[in-house]
Amino acid sequence: MSPTRENKLADQYFDAAIGLLERVRDEEAANIAAAGGVIADAVEAGGRLFAFGAGHSSLAAQDIVYRAGGLALMNLLAVPGVVGVDVMPATLGSALERVDGLAGAVLDSSPARPGDVLVIISLSGRNALPVEMAMNAQALGLRVIGVTSVAYAAETRSRHVSGTYLKDHCDVVLDSKIAIGDAELTLDGIEAPFAPASTVVTSALLQATLATAAGELVSRGIEPPLLRSGNVDGGHEWNGRILTEYGDRIFYRH
Repeated sequence: MSPTRENKLADQYFDAAIGLLERVRDEEAANIAAAGGVIADAVEAGGRLFAFGAGHSSLAAQDIVYRAGGLALMNLLAVPGVVGVDVMPATLGSALERVDGLAGAVLDSSPARPGDVLVIISLSGRNALPVEMAMNAQALGLRVIGVTSVAYAAETRSRHVSGTYLKDHCDVVLDSKIAIGDAELTLDGIEAPFAPASTVVTSALLQATLATAAGELVSRGIEPPLLRSGNVDGGHEWNGRILTEYGDRIFYRH
């Protein structure tokens, strides 16, 4: 492939990603503000924060846990076998997303309690695991923020026995606007569409939400419990203080 053709595809991808980012910035502003308020409420009330995603949706969840510049109280709610692609074979992770009962077992054994916040990330929002996770979390008294593509609910069938989707069991929904199939480019000679953008957009949505939460906390006179980079002078000392002060709400260090 010639350099000119490579650059054309790269430009097309960047244009598609930028267009999606502009859409979520403009169209999801109210939902981002609402989600940021939910997180700020939990932090102010002494609650804890959790994030869950299966498969590649777990990338966006991991991006906001133990992250420089992020809220120290965000914990990863891990489900064995579905976080990332380290399970062998990789297709097992996808199969586990369709298993009924798994989410309930995970929540029942987790430290989550009423008043906490659970961010659930699922591009399609149609599989049993994220739907059941949201349903059970709300039943337990957690506030649920769902990050999903609402388009899937209009054009696919739910894989949960209830026939519902993640979006139906959330206090706030952040719509990533990703088209079904999660591939932004096509090209003559390539039969499958390619170049997914869901990770870029979902991560941006979540970082914007956490930034909103930090600003909301400051407006209430509360210093957000943020982590600093360990690669800058004083970062380790800062983080040590934060981890100690909020140790009863942080679970990834144990």
